[in-house]
Amino acid sequence: MIKRNYTYIATIVLLFSAFWSWGQQLPQFTQYMYNTIAINPAYAGSRESLSFVGLHRSQWSGFGGGPQTLTASVHSPLRNDRIGLGMSVINDQLGYENFSYVYADFSYTIPTGDVSKLSFGIKGGVTQFRLDQEFLTDPSIVNDPFFTDISNRVSPNIGAGVYWHSYRWYIGLSSPRILNTDYNKGRGAEQEFIAAERQSYYLTGGLVIDMGTDVKFKPAFLIKATNGADPSYDTTLNFLFYEKLWLGASYRFDDSIGGIADFQITEQLRLGYAYDYPISDIRPYNSGTHEIFLLFDLKLANPKFKSPRYF
Repeated sequence: MIKRNYTYIATIVLLFSAFWSWGQQLPQFTQYMYNTIAINPAYAGSRESLSFVGLHRSQWSGFGGGPQTLTASVHSPLRNDRIGLGMSVINDQLGYENFSYVYADFSYTIPTGDVSKLSFGIKGGVTQFRLDQEFLTDPSIVNDPFFTDISNRVSPNIGAGVYWHSYRWYIGLSSPRILNTDYNKGRGAEQEFIAAERQSYYLTGGLVIDMGTDVKFKPAFLIKATNGADPSYDTTLNFLFYEKLWLGASYRFDDSIGGIADFQITEQLRLGYAYDYPISDIRPYNSGTHEIFLLFDLKLANPKFKSPRYF
């Protein structure tokens, strides 16, 4: 019984310390360059195809209650190729906490040169915050009004972004959640734990460089800043061989290092896997993070569209 109580208390402490520090932010992804629609609405339609992305991330494998994230998105340009539409659904589970995001995206693109374009985007939707029933019915907190009061909250939000890109490079700036949401109904100052969705800002960029006839080099980066939390810095270095196989490495500052492998199964279908090895204080308690994604591009009939991009 003592061991069970100790494990329970340790789990709660880790759960809410993580929730305080970054749980309010959108989930993080190692293969962010293929899931940009989740953080920047201006990306909608930029692949010049009807694009489907599915991604699953299992963070801190072996650690009970570690984050589990599942995301699915679809986006496409319209026949008027200046307008793009998209939708993304994200489910993020952290211990007994669950965030669900359902957002629609709109983008408008203008040419800025022979090969470059500048896109402006907005997104809107809802975020649902829930606590699992297993947690709410636990005898130790079943009569605690704080937990029952904040569970199952649904709140609307909006986001915006810009995305300047060509076939070989891109740079984007976005804020996918502009409105601050307090799930404590403004009672945060009176509570030991604070549940809130805060503004986040993302700066992303990348390019493709020819290294030879059959080899390309693709560096990319992501910087994330959230009100009330430390900035996060991600960088990836990938090599493309024979337009089929991507191999690379990733680094998240003071958090993890990892490897990435993507394979272009067909012209339309790509499968990818990433592994993150933790270098932070949580390293002794887990065996790393696994991430798998599937990307499907359906070419459109509009002859103005070229083949899908590298990003």
